[in-house]
Amino acid sequence: MSKGQETKARIIQKAAELFNQQGYAGSSIADIMRVTGLQKGGIYNHFQSKDELALLAFEYAIACVSQRTRTALRSQRHAIDRLKAMINISGSYLDSPPIKGGCPLLNTAVESDDAYPVLRDRAQQAMNSWRHLICHVIEKGIKNGEIKSKIDADEIATIIIITLEGAIMMSKLYGDGIHMQRAIKHLHQYLESQLKID
Repeated sequence: MSKGQETKARIIQKAAELFNQQGYAGSSIADIMRVTGLQKGGIYNHFQSKDELALLAFEYAIACVSQRTRTALRSQRHAIDRLKAMINISGSYLDSPPIKGGCPLLNTAVESDDAYPVLRDRAQQAMNSWRHLICHVIEKGIKNGEIKSKIDADEIATIIIITLEGAIMMSKLYGDGIHMQRAIKHLHQYLESQLKID
């Protein structure tokens, strides 16, 4: 990797952390300069605009999330265990986020829903990938006889995601991980009682 590529990668990483903590709108070019230690020209030497940097920073943040998820899934074979691993990974975001500031998908989705359509579209694509991954695990579990056959995979994916993202929001709002603990306990029980073949 060349020095220019290293600098660009460092800017993206630092901007991702900044945007995930302060939001895109709440982060100025001066803030980006502060966290990267670069002047404005040094930043714009690598990016045409703050919008371009925001998209690349979001891509970086989602890649960090995806890497953690892939690592957790590698050690699990049974579909229910794979779903539990994904749930537990989301639960770890409170104490050990994949990137400073918590869940980048939740943060970006909330901030970008009306004001930043390009960023909102990218957040939607990331959410679709997560939903499709959960659906894939469920559908494979049905095929392998591990999950009950009359299950709507997309409905289950929605339930898992909204429970986890809501738990992250409440836990951060109250500064209390009990909300996430309750959500994880509920989801584990739900998977065992509603999906798993005895």
